[in-house]
Amino acid sequence: MEYKVIDNFLEKEKFDSLTNIVFSEYFPYYFQENINDLYINADKDNHFYLTHILYNHNKNNSSSFDNFYFLLDKINAKSLIRMKINCYPKTHKLEIHKSHLDYDFKHKGCILYFNDCDGYTILEDGTKIESVANRALFFDPSLMHSSTSCTNKKARFNININYF
Repeated sequence: MEYKVIDNFLEKEKFDSLTNIVFSEYFPYYFQENINDLYINADKDNHFYLTHILYNHNKNNSSSFDNFYFLLDKINAKSLIRMKINCYPKTHKLEIHKSHLDYDFKHKGCILYFNDCDGYTILEDGTKIESVANRALFFDPSLMHSSTSCTNKKARFNININYF
C-alpha cells in the first residue's frame, strides 16, 4: 500500500488556529454510536466516537467549514467528498477498531492529526501511523484501514479528508 507521511504539515500559525477551533469548549461534536458504517459494534460501551462533519453529500455542513477550507489547496484537492473531525475518547486499554474503507471507489485521503497520543491509524498492510500533532497521512481510503482509541490523553483528535 502506498502512503506518505508529512510531519509539520502546516505552518505553526495555521495549525494553531485549527487546534484552537478543534479544542474549543464551544466547538460542537456529535455522538456516533458506531465507529464506521460497515461494522455495527458488539460492545457499544467502548466503541463510539464523536464527530463534527464539516462537509458531506456535496454541501457545507458546518459554520466552521470556511476555517478549514484552505486545507483543500494544501492537499491539491480538485473535488471534495467529505471532511470530518473525529474525536476518539480515551479508553482504559487501547481499542483497535474494526477495519473499514471510507468509500468503495478509488479516491484520495488525508488524515491530519491534532494531538500527540498513543493512538494510531493502521493501514491495510499492517503499517501503523502514530498520532503526532501536525502530522499528515496521505493514503488510499478505499482500502481497508483501522483507527484506534488512545489511553494517555483525554481523547484522540484528527481530521479526515476524502477527495479527488
